[in-house]
This record gives sequence, C-alpha cells and structure tokens, in this order.
Amino acid sequence: MKVLVNNKEQEVTSDTSVSTLAQSLQLPEKGIAIAVNNRMVSRTEWDGFVLKENDNIVIIKAACGG
Repeated sequence: MKVLVNNKEQEVTSDTSVSTLAQSLQLPEKGIAIAVNNRMVSRTEWDGFVLKENDNIVIIKAACGG
C-alpha cells in the first residue's frame, strides 16, 4: 500500500507500524517526532500504531542552531 512520507510516496506492507517505518527509514532513535494525518504519535504508541492506505506521515528531526 502507499503512504506519503514528508510528501514523498512510499510503498509499505499492510501491517506496517510507525515503529517499523522508522526502522526501515533508518531514523535515529532520538531527536525525531512523527505525525500521522496531522496527529502527533508519541513514541510509546509507535509499535501499535499501524499505518493505513494514503496516510500522510510527517517526520520532524530536531536540529541545533542559533
């Protein structure tokens, strides 16, 4: 099935969780936040939050700067 990750189409399986997606994208364990359909998903929910067709996922990475 297809989902959008930061406005780029991504093919995932029907049982893909947010946690599985984060691992497949090789995201760091800390310093990121993920929202699905404009709703922040807390890290404690990642394992049980299964993605659906056409979900819009936004991945935000913390950055240092001044």
